[in-house]
Amino acid sequence: MTQTAKSLFRLLWVWVGALLVGCAPDATQTTFSLREQTEAAEALVERVTDGRADDFRVVITQKQVDGKDYFALYADPQQQGVVVLEGSDGVCVASALNHYLQEWCGCHISWCGSSVELPERLPLPQGKTIKTSPYKYRYCFNYCTFNYTMSWWDKERWQWEIDFMALNGINMPLAVTGQNSVWQRVYRSLGFTDKELEGFFSGPAYFNWFWMGNLDGWGGPLPQSFFRKHEALQKYILRSERALGMKPVLPAFTGHVPPSFEQKFPDVRVRKTSWVNFPEVAVLDPEEEMFDRIGEMFIREQAALYGTNHLYSADTFNENDPPSTDSAYLAGMSRKVFESMRAADSEAVWVMQGWLFHHSDDFWGEPEIKALLGAVPDDGMIILDLWSERFPVWQRTEAYYGKPWIWCMLHNFGQNITLSGNSARVAQGPASALASPKSGKMCGIGLTPEGIEHNPMMFAMMLENVWREEPIEVGDFVADYLEERYGSRNEQAEQAWGIIAESVYNNDVSNGGPESIITGRPNFKMNPGGTTNVKLHYDQMELATAWDLLMECAEEFEESEGYRYDLVDITRQVMANHATVLQQACAEAYKSGDIEAFDGAANQFISYLWDFEELLSSREELLLGRWLEAAKAMGTNAAERGLYEQNARNLLTTWGNKDCRIRDYACRQWSGMVGGFYIPRWERFFASVREAMSKGVEFDQKLFDEQSKEWEWEWTFGKECYPTTPQTDEIEVARKMHSKYRSQLEPLPYVVAPSAKKIIES
Repeated sequence: MTQTAKSLFRLLWVWVGALLVGCAPDATQTTFSLREQTEAAEALVERVTDGRADDFRVVITQKQVDGKDYFALYADPQQQGVVVLEGSDGVCVASALNHYLQEWCGCHISWCGSSVELPERLPLPQGKTIKTSPYKYRYCFNYCTFNYTMSWWDKERWQWEIDFMALNGINMPLAVTGQNSVWQRVYRSLGFTDKELEGFFSGPAYFNWFWMGNLDGWGGPLPQSFFRKHEALQKYILRSERALGMKPVLPAFTGHVPPSFEQKFPDVRVRKTSWVNFPEVAVLDPEEEMFDRIGEMFIREQAALYGTNHLYSADTFNENDPPSTDSAYLAGMSRKVFESMRAADSEAVWVMQGWLFHHSDDFWGEPEIKALLGAVPDDGMIILDLWSERFPVWQRTEAYYGKPWIWCMLHNFGQNITLSGNSARVAQGPASALASPKSGKMCGIGLTPEGIEHNPMMFAMMLENVWREEPIEVGDFVADYLEERYGSRNEQAEQAWGIIAESVYNNDVSNGGPESIITGRPNFKMNPGGTTNVKLHYDQMELATAWDLLMECAEEFEESEGYRYDLVDITRQVMANHATVLQQACAEAYKSGDIEAFDGAANQFISYLWDFEELLSSREELLLGRWLEAAKAMGTNAAERGLYEQNARNLLTTWGNKDCRIRDYACRQWSGMVGGFYIPRWERFFASVREAMSKGVEFDQKLFDEQSKEWEWEWTFGKECYPTTPQTDEIEVARKMHSKYRSQLEPLPYVVAPSAKKIIES
């Protein structure tokens, strides 16, 4: 058989396999034969290398080295020109492939600018490279990721992400897609009709908050076709993950019941809890026998649908203070949650987010935390220290009082598009904690961002920790990372990113990074605060210098997708920051009462926003159209497409209803959002201000806010279409913006972040 024929046969086999793995008979399978594991790993190699799997040999040993997962790569002694990828399981084999592609082929795989162009003849490794991971668990995802980023993902996008996780050593992904089918089966069996459940299930952009018991019904009612689609999708996801050796974390019951539960079961006690300004939701009292009953039903129904790896996620009080401070109540709640898991699965392990202990630290003192955790045996629980790089709760809880825990990088909120990170802590933190005598039963590391597909360097740095015990030296990492990403070493590029690593990626001030004045509801404040906090933690002029240096590399790296994305991203951040200067010029013109000056400043600001829109239109990652069209594609008819598009628009703007307190929380610096939402909103603001000035009266900000609420809410029901492919050339438009605005940049008020040395020492 010729090489071409082999490749075609392999691709056909992968395609057939892709159809089969979505079928129900395979959905509950959690144990795979060596042959099945090998075939799954080979299929990944085929996908990642674009048909070059015959140049590699996969060896899965199902063993460890010194009790740790490992990978090895070396030249095949039996087949000339073939590279052996060896490892404990499929994830380890994929990690071996990633290491080979980076170190020997100069390839780079990223959400934002990949480059996988293999030479015709593969270079053969010299000797044998072996790496082990000091972490039993390498966790991935936050509940929020499933909406802020993944709401509209299909099988193809999920398969890419599963491959990406495997390439980077992830073996413990959160897997909550298709959960609604479990809830529906459980409550139907308890006598609830689909009509009664319509006000329970949220729309598809809000599942995360429904699952965590924050809200009921918002964005619904959810069509039955979506239940079926996501159930099939979850089966595909789980089959793909497990075949590679991953152990997915599935959800468990935490007490959240339908709004009509009290009418159906009037003698069963429920408590009410509220989140933000959404209506109260009902939580079943843990002392009730029905709590155990439903919890066990949930696990059994889920196992029948999706199988189980005995890891269950449950967050009983996500951003909701418990209805009682009584230690007995808190212990009873966690005991009941755990016992309901164990009643259905004797091997159940509860994976809990430690977020509540930071978010509501005024409630969760030592007695309360000990009560909640102490009711569960140590071997029955794993805690995710959700924001270790900023607020490490493990350090103030004696490493969670003996529970196994995982060091996590949260990094991002709402998938806001902004350059930010804590590079020093990400580089030093996991290794330092691992070596600390105070870290207790630290058993892993993880990624827990609310949104992904941004800041690729920060995520690459965090994932660099997976296969090492030593701290990362940031300067060395930056140089190696850029060589892989851009294709060769370059002094200016290294200087640019060195500046960014020490300033922009040294954020110990703002949560998830600063927003831009562009994306907040218009007003004249320099820093509106809340969901529009534009305070910088670095000197804007340092970022401008990095911009200069990176612009100088354009000719050398014009063929690099990674460079092209980075150039746009840095240009975007500089412009997003500088918008405050132009907004404040409008504010000063208003204060002066000079209408002509105000018109000039307002026109300049709007013109600037259109330039910003043009910049963003150069990268597919920054296009609103892709998000909206993916949402509509999930629908099976016009009504469903309309509902899903409204969900997609709603999440990014008003978030909830027109009075929602977290409007603009999930703001996006995307082409289409700027031109279709932010610019019209600013134009309305300037028109209102000018009208007040022309009448000689004070501008009424409160009146504008009320009027803006109505307009924003109306926009969520719009049907305007936006481009789904780039409209401009990245380098050309970046040069245009640099030429036009670089000389206008000036320092902005900012908070100087502590030095990297101080961060490490703290």
